[in-house]
Amino acid sequence: MVTEIRIYIEGGGDKKDTKKAIRIGFSEFLKDLRQIAQKKRIRWQIIICGSRQNAFGDFKNALKANPNAFNVLLVDAEAPVHTTPCQHLKLRDDWDISNVDDDHCHLMVQTMEAWLIADIETLKQFYGQGFQDNAIPKNPDVENIDKKQLEPSLKAATRNTRKGEYHKIQHASKLLALLEVDKVRQAAPHCDRLFTTLIQKMY
Repeated sequence: MVTEIRIYIEGGGDKKDTKKAIRIGFSEFLKDLRQIAQKKRIRWQIIICGSRQNAFGDFKNALKANPNAFNVLLVDAEAPVHTTPCQHLKLRDDWDISNVDDDHCHLMVQTMEAWLIADIETLKQFYGQGFQDNAIPKNPDVENIDKKQLEPSLKAATRNTRKGEYHKIQHASKLLALLEVDKVRQAAPHCDRLFTTLIQKMY
């Protein structure tokens, strides 16, 4: 059993307040894991890193600076995934993670927006009147929705709502906190893998 979990996540832009908002959103989305950690007195920390490259850099630094913690990298896949997460990041980004166990690498496939699309009902409730769900791809396998469709489809679906067009930082942070985790885990195998891996590490 691990004694500390540190999750390095892509997102939040470059400002402290936007990173804080995304951290709160992810903290709520991952609250079931956080609660297990608290019960087992496992230290738990979510670090929002800004850019994808920064997330990788912070994660690599953490492997050296916090060797006794279970350090986790969570980034957008940015493409279909046909290999293990570590292999995907090596092949797509040429990241040097040859000495990293695959349990440490996790992906939002193909981007975080796939997790949002996995729970259409929450999107409808959040955006309210004017939300056009027919603009969202109907593929239940959200990880196979092309990255180029994800954010544009959300923007198209939300353009005529009171909250306005989907905004990655302003809206995603709030949506993450509202998502039904079970729906996302069922629709996105790599999300389920994140939960399963961390649960196993805490028992």
